[in-house]
Amino acid sequence: MAIASLTPPQTKLKFPQKHNHFGYSDFFRLDRDRGTLVDWNGSQNFLTSEDFIIGLIEGLEDEVGEASAAVMYTVGCEWGKRDSLVFEKWFETEFGRSIRQVNLMFLLETWWWPFVSQGWGRWDVDVSDRQQGFMFINLYDSALARTLGDVGKPVCHLYAGLFAGFFTELVKKQLSCIEIQCYSMGENYCKFLLGGQDRINAASFWLSHGATARDITQRLRDGE
Repeated sequence: MAIASLTPPQTKLKFPQKHNHFGYSDFFRLDRDRGTLVDWNGSQNFLTSEDFIIGLIEGLEDEVGEASAAVMYTVGCEWGKRDSLVFEKWFETEFGRSIRQVNLMFLLETWWWPFVSQGWGRWDVDVSDRQQGFMFINLYDSALARTLGDVGKPVCHLYAGLFAGFFTELVKKQLSCIEIQCYSMGENYCKFLLGGQDRINAASFWLSHGATARDITQRLRDGE
């Protein structure tokens, strides 16, 4: 998705303060003559097939091998950081309030809604451990994992980077993220741990020694 100053959907032109834009015809504007698909926030969107996703990931693996996970994470992180800045601007324009003045969960759901509409999947965020320096994100219908299927390993490195980049800009503190459960490993949904690098390193170590997402969650909450 690329940011551009294009004409938004007609619904926004008629009702600029409308917030419950949950219909695709409300959220998107397709200009067949120009070949553009623009969303509510003026961003140009691009439609891709599952074959494109598979080709992208497999092509990257062919080029850089195991380093492909780190590359995808880095791309996601830069995307998240930039999107955080874009989000802050359109949020304040639409709601007339700073992102620092609203409820955290409302803020996060507002940020993620465009991703839901674009096919990146639904989520829920568990902030109950925020005071302990970490939090969990559950992702349903990951575009990457759903496309690749059960391949026996985590594949949502792009999402992990996206979450790390966005939340780093949001809280103005360096955060990292790791996927500790993936649909592509036969699970019902994907689960991510977001926190400082020490937490991520610990989780990575436990994962490499066979720990499950439930094990990791319990160890973190027990203060290990």
